[in-house]
Amino acid sequence: MFTKSTLALAVILAMQSPLVAAHSKETRAASQQQAAEEEMETIEVRGVRQRLEKAGVLTDSIMKTEIVSAELIENKNAVNLTEAIDNTPGVRVSNECSMCGVKRIMLNGLRGEQTTLLVDGLPVHAMIAGYYAVDAIPTTGVDRIEVARGAGASLIAPEAIGGTINVITKTATENAATVDVSVGEDGNRKIGILGTGISEDGKTRATLIAQYDARDQVDEDNNLVNEAPSQENRTFTARLSHDLTDKDNLTLRYSNVDSEIIGGPMIGAEFADGVASSIGTIIAGYDGVDSDLLFDGSDVRNDFVGKAWETTEWIHTQRDEVTLSWLRELNDDLNMTLSGVYSDHSQDSFYEGFRYYAEDTMMYFDARFNYFLNASHLLTFGVDHRTEEMRSQSSGEVAAPDKYVSDSFDYDTLGFYLQDTWQATDALEIAMALRYDNVQADFIDPKKPGKEIDKSILAPRVDIRYSHNDEWTSRLSAGRGYRAPLSFFETDHGILDADLGFAIDIDELERSTSATYALSYAGNDLTMTTSLAWTEVEHLASLTETDEGIPLLTQLDEKAAVTTADIALGYDLTDDLTLGFTAEGFFYDDAFKSSYAIAPVEERLTLNADYLIGGWDIFANLVWVGSRDLSEYGYEGYNQVDGNGNVIESSKKSTDAPSYWTLDLKVTKAITDNIDFYAGVNNLFDYTQVNEGETPLFFDTDGGYDVAYIWGPLRGREVYAGFKAEF
Repeated sequence: MFTKSTLALAVILAMQSPLVAAHSKETRAASQQQAAEEEMETIEVRGVRQRLEKAGVLTDSIMKTEIVSAELIENKNAVNLTEAIDNTPGVRVSNECSMCGVKRIMLNGLRGEQTTLLVDGLPVHAMIAGYYAVDAIPTTGVDRIEVARGAGASLIAPEAIGGTINVITKTATENAATVDVSVGEDGNRKIGILGTGISEDGKTRATLIAQYDARDQVDEDNNLVNEAPSQENRTFTARLSHDLTDKDNLTLRYSNVDSEIIGGPMIGAEFADGVASSIGTIIAGYDGVDSDLLFDGSDVRNDFVGKAWETTEWIHTQRDEVTLSWLRELNDDLNMTLSGVYSDHSQDSFYEGFRYYAEDTMMYFDARFNYFLNASHLLTFGVDHRTEEMRSQSSGEVAAPDKYVSDSFDYDTLGFYLQDTWQATDALEIAMALRYDNVQADFIDPKKPGKEIDKSILAPRVDIRYSHNDEWTSRLSAGRGYRAPLSFFETDHGILDADLGFAIDIDELERSTSATYALSYAGNDLTMTTSLAWTEVEHLASLTETDEGIPLLTQLDEKAAVTTADIALGYDLTDDLTLGFTAEGFFYDDAFKSSYAIAPVEERLTLNADYLIGGWDIFANLVWVGSRDLSEYGYEGYNQVDGNGNVIESSKKSTDAPSYWTLDLKVTKAITDNIDFYAGVNNLFDYTQVNEGETPLFFDTDGGYDVAYIWGPLRGREVYAGFKAEF
């Protein structure tokens, strides 16, 4: 019925339901390229891996996937992963702490820990890696970012209840180098270096990536406490791909990340315990004695007058990643890929007097086979094994050794998977996948005997793509997923009152069921994708506390559900002007609302334009976020307490979060054939919740101080300029 190359092309091209935004010109060009490729029987590429990727036999899904291209990343002047994917349809990057700036990447309205991060299709991030240092994942050397929403979005990541973010590294195609340097307000600075090289025989390809970026603290209300912390990131990545034979390819990747976040008191200011000259000085000055008064007049809107350490949050993250992948084409019908991953992630941190250190080591192995059963069926099958050890130490072990329970854990999964990609007709493709996993999770503290989780689970998924005609395409996906809730940092960025340790009441996997329908249109000038997604989760992790005030990681009894709907349009008004529009709605039930630490987005509009005129490229991105009732998400706080530490009712904070607009602009000018100058401004309207009169600092109903009354932007207007040179 079909040749094998036609089937393989259909599999990989079916994935490309691109992000419809200011880069719709790319989309149309890709569609034209797709049409041309589908008429070809032979595809010529330079490497074994590139040839099989082009043929499609390395893909494992035909589901709807948004593509964030390198061009769009550059247009947004995105320094890191969170900036690159924010405001992509179905994606929300949630800032969940004004002190440490922890980010969570939410897909389809689900929580950040339910998103799995992949690099070149492999899971290199351990469980605690998703809370800090996602801002340290650089955009230098990124070819594209693939956003796949829904449970079981990847054969090797069934724990991705919300979906997967797959960062694809640039593959060397020539000997070249790129340097990108920019500076801006609030200490914004970035240096990105990319080098690629190919051996004379074309069998060896190397990619070297280095990036340094930094940003200073921001104190919009000048009360000596920041609303956004300083951050300094250094990353280095080396990727080597070598064709051992005409049928063998070996790819080795190494990456090192070093990130430091300093939040709380403004560095250089004077406090009750002296000048906060550096983070070392602040931590060394910790004496364990709380100040009688934190803010002038006990009002968080006034100057901070306590000791610097009492509002300090410092996180130093270091991560080493090593991946090795061997691809072998056994014959025309069968190929295999053997992959191994090693990741070592350490976090040293100080949370307002509570010191916490954790090291998370992960090893992952995958053996995968792709087999053409016949002209209509492509089978993908394999086995993978993941082991993870997290070991932590904290000040709580000293403060209360008789009560302290460590949150250290062991995590082990062994899985088998099978997928059949069936070209049923010219118009209909179906991918049916099934995973079987044995999952074991054990909190290893002697006070927690036995394994908390020892489960076997089946996770099925089906993806269907139907081409109504040359312009209209439907996609339907449904599946189940699971994940083990193991870290307190999933539900709270830092356990600030954990001197008594941690209480753990976890004995079930989070289990999800999801379904997504998407309808796409691709015309000459107009592109459109609209989708509807529903996800239900049982045994959702939740953070409460015991009667003694000990943080308790537990699970909800009731099921929680969220539904999302979105439509994205792209239109080429002229050959030089492209417009984009996206509208999104997120609908959470009460159980899901109760689980969020920060109120998520409910309504969002995005409008963008890319205009080429007289050698200038002008890019604009306008975002509207709708109003929200914060009381539905458990918000309750006060700006002031009296002399006895009781809240003053008249200072109660508003629970009505207003709608707001933000606008980003960037202008690029080609100075020579290989040098571009650019300048831009983020948040041109200078809109922040602090400028609206609402600091993220607050007192809770018991008079305790906290830092996460967040509903809007915390960084104001930032102007920048830079240049990019290619050699």
